[in-house]
Amino acid sequence: MRSYRMRHLAALLMLTTCLAAWGQEKRKVIIDQDAAGPAGTDQQSMLLLIQSPQTEVLGITVVTGDQWLHEEVAHTLRMLELIGRTDIPVVPGAEYPLVRRESDTEPWQQQYGSVPWLGAWTPRFYHPHDQLGEMPEGKPMSKPYDEDAAHFLTHMVHKFPNQITIYEGGPFTNLALAISIDPEFAGLAKELVFMGGSLNPRTDDPEFAKTPTHEFNLWFDPEAAHIVLRAAWPRVDVTTVDVSIKAPFSQQMLDEIAKAQTPAAKYIAAWSQDRYYMWDELAACAWLDPTLITKEKQVYMDVDLNHEATYGDTITWTEKLKPSSGVRLVHAQVDLDLPRFQKMFVDLMTREGAN
Repeated sequence: MRSYRMRHLAALLMLTTCLAAWGQEKRKVIIDQDAAGPAGTDQQSMLLLIQSPQTEVLGITVVTGDQWLHEEVAHTLRMLELIGRTDIPVVPGAEYPLVRRESDTEPWQQQYGSVPWLGAWTPRFYHPHDQLGEMPEGKPMSKPYDEDAAHFLTHMVHKFPNQITIYEGGPFTNLALAISIDPEFAGLAKELVFMGGSLNPRTDDPEFAKTPTHEFNLWFDPEAAHIVLRAAWPRVDVTTVDVSIKAPFSQQMLDEIAKAQTPAAKYIAAWSQDRYYMWDELAACAWLDPTLITKEKQVYMDVDLNHEATYGDTITWTEKLKPSSGVRLVHAQVDLDLPRFQKMFVDLMTREGAN
């Protein structure tokens, strides 16, 4: 009799858990991304959030960063076509940073040293801003949303106050413009989650070994990052360089994904050429499952706006040493459970997507 009661109790508990999960409202998110493609860290991070059964992606706002805005929008539209998710709006945003200009980077580098990655301005990949560049996955037939990113962002947080996570995978220009349009924007969001910033990564990677506080997303538009980091977000979580360099994209992971015949898996298998760090993918997965992060530092973060050698570098303070006003606390991720993250990535990329 006792055994029967225990089994009955276990069955009821399982049923209750399942009913709670079925009734749970999906987590609303807007993806703001410098959506370089095809595949790669930008597109793959968006795929993770789209593929997750936890989420409702309300839109993808696009900003110049790793590539120019025009081609990033095209790559994103085409990715959504290939996975059957053209219901998600793709909203063009800022084509240029607030202050920093391409024409300024050459003399700046001549004076202070070369920067390995300039995004859309990187000489070996360069083409004019109004050209698509290569589109090996094919050009999209669908069209972008007929609104600019900043206004879309502000409209959506007013529609769903305190319910929307803003996921930021690129430079902060769109978010800074949204804050300028509507000072209530950040406070009406549920939280900000972003990939960016660098504290003190342990690496011999030349991009960070000699400049440990340099990171592209903050560097590309420092003034925008400064505005965003000082805004009234209820919470900020940041996936730093420190943790990102511990999360490589391996050939073994790609081979596992390539075995699947789902739309997302086929897209990754066909177009992923990047065996580098999983910058934005980790930020996405850590939001979906915070227990992937095994260590974080709570620091106050800003960006150096001095237009000299450290322009655009990450600045952080402890509670004791922070400036007297303006800066806000961020939860900076610095270590992870790598096997669990890699498994989660493969699992999400190989599952059948759900509308």
